[in-house]
Amino acid sequence: MFIGPLEVTSCHIYYHNAQHLDLEIREIITVNQWKKMEEVCDSSAAASSTVQNQPQDQEHPWPYLREFFSLSGVNKDSFKMKCVLCLPLNKEISAFKSSPSNLRKHIERMHPNYLKNYSKLTAQKRKIGTSTHASSSKQLKVDSVFPVKHVSPVTVNKAILRPTLRSKIAEAALIMKQKVTAAMSEVEWIATTTDCWTARRKSFIGVTAHWINPGSLERHSAALACKRLMGSHTFEVLASAMNDIHSEYEIRDKVVCTTTDSGSNFMKAFRVFGVENNDIETEARRCESDDTDSEGCGEGSDGVEFQDASRVLDQDDGFEFQLPKHQKCACHLLNLVSSVDAQKALSNEHYKKLYRSVFGKCQALWNKSSRSALAAEAVESESRLQLLRPNQTRWNSTFMAVDRILQICKEAGEGALRNICTSLEVPMFNPAEMLFLTEWANTMRPVAKVLDILQAETNTQLGWLLPSVHQLSLKLQRLHHSLRYCDPLVDALQQGIQTRFKHMFEDPEIIAAAILLPKFRTSWTNDETIIKRGMDYIRVHLEPLDHKKELANSSSDDEDFFASLKPTTHEASKELDGYLACVSDTRESLLTFPAICSLSIKTNTPLPASAACERLFSTAGLLFSPKRARLDTNNFENQLLLKLNLRFYNFE
Repeated sequence: MFIGPLEVTSCHIYYHNAQHLDLEIREIITVNQWKKMEEVCDSSAAASSTVQNQPQDQEHPWPYLREFFSLSGVNKDSFKMKCVLCLPLNKEISAFKSSPSNLRKHIERMHPNYLKNYSKLTAQKRKIGTSTHASSSKQLKVDSVFPVKHVSPVTVNKAILRPTLRSKIAEAALIMKQKVTAAMSEVEWIATTTDCWTARRKSFIGVTAHWINPGSLERHSAALACKRLMGSHTFEVLASAMNDIHSEYEIRDKVVCTTTDSGSNFMKAFRVFGVENNDIETEARRCESDDTDSEGCGEGSDGVEFQDASRVLDQDDGFEFQLPKHQKCACHLLNLVSSVDAQKALSNEHYKKLYRSVFGKCQALWNKSSRSALAAEAVESESRLQLLRPNQTRWNSTFMAVDRILQICKEAGEGALRNICTSLEVPMFNPAEMLFLTEWANTMRPVAKVLDILQAETNTQLGWLLPSVHQLSLKLQRLHHSLRYCDPLVDALQQGIQTRFKHMFEDPEIIAAAILLPKFRTSWTNDETIIKRGMDYIRVHLEPLDHKKELANSSSDDEDFFASLKPTTHEASKELDGYLACVSDTRESLLTFPAICSLSIKTNTPLPASAACERLFSTAGLLFSPKRARLDTNNFENQLLLKLNLRFYNFE
């Protein structure tokens, strides 16, 4: 009996599914034919197994359908399934890997009696399991054998929960604040800077602390707070916030000065609750009380004093909050000089005409180069430098933008600037305008230099303020002889400096701070009146230090009691004379004069500018991004302080 290829395949199925064979068909085939069929089917099965990538070794894609279908092969996007109910016929159905819907259609069409059972099995929504046990074990081995030492495998790591992370941040912030408080408890004088900031429709008040190490004379700083401000920023709200922050870190009695900008609410807060105002009111009330007591005794009132209780309770004594001495931000004042006061030069018609013509062309260049990629490429093709666009909040950005135009003209030549203007369709500067632009930059360069000096944090003290401003005034005065168009600008700047810094040149403490720096001493000005104010302040405040030393060395109460009757020693005066005669200008030379060094640290602890607080807000802006606008304010403050005060906390 000849068996064709199709019959061989059928015989193969017939043989391997013998449990489903019909006994009547089995009797037709003889024993010899059966053996021959076995040999042919075995070879055919081996070939079929090779062609179909051994589907028997693969796991059933839908195990819950084993009683209806078996896997016969795998294609790229589908499985080849063989219907068990159709045996002995070889009925293959192609089903997509993502859905067995074709199998259901086959049951509906060919075996409707089994549809109900099929629906029950598929209702359980079992997932496709295409990965084998062997592949899973191999992946586990790869994850377990991690090549880097001291690094946990990925399968072992567990992501930290959000509440856990938040609590850990709060604990770390608490430890950091304790360390900052401990560090500030070791010094005698501390200065702070304060400012307000608004972002994502929320307002904050930021405070930074600064102090000088008495042993190394190095300045240290720390961020203290960035707290949410609710409601209007009145002077009482600001005073309460600053007072609470100082009390939280236990520095309320150590802060010698707070530097802020010239905002009206800040100014009023320090005017009402400042330590100087409270001292004046206290002295006035003490004198008034003394006068009242004297009058009462003269009238024979037996020493009994009567007060109106309601008037006393309603009276605002100014001690609700205790704020330190206030220092205006020098950089903010210089910004006002360079922007507001400099505009007064426009009263000169010749200067006004050139100014508007030059800066009109500059503004056109800045606008076009920043709004178009093609314009930026045109600038880059002519010069390796790009144009800078000024920032509305910082005056020195305008100077830097103008200086960049002059730098391009200097390095690449005037022809490059002409080509840039032609490409951007902006009129080229004529020779008079180029000269005006050069003079304007030369006039403003000393102002920008002083801004850079005063807004530093590590190597700048309050004593740098007056010498820097005085030298700025001298440099502007020398420019008068070399200017052709910008004389009105120099006059306006000089008038602005005189108006805004006049009270500082009359403050003996600020003058003394400059004298007590070895870099300046008394050589920074020729005005004897200014030097005399500072020297008088130094002598007055050096004598109490010397007097305290004598009291500490006294051995009896009588000597302590009558010590004020003794003539004061001249040790402090000798030390002051020795300091002024010393030729060394390093800050370490102060250590040779202990009394001078102590007073120098006290007067130079404050900063001349509040730029440190602005840098705090710059970091806060990076942290408080639009995607994190819903961050809780306490969590935001903790993260910000941990980022800024890294040296006070070790992350393990």
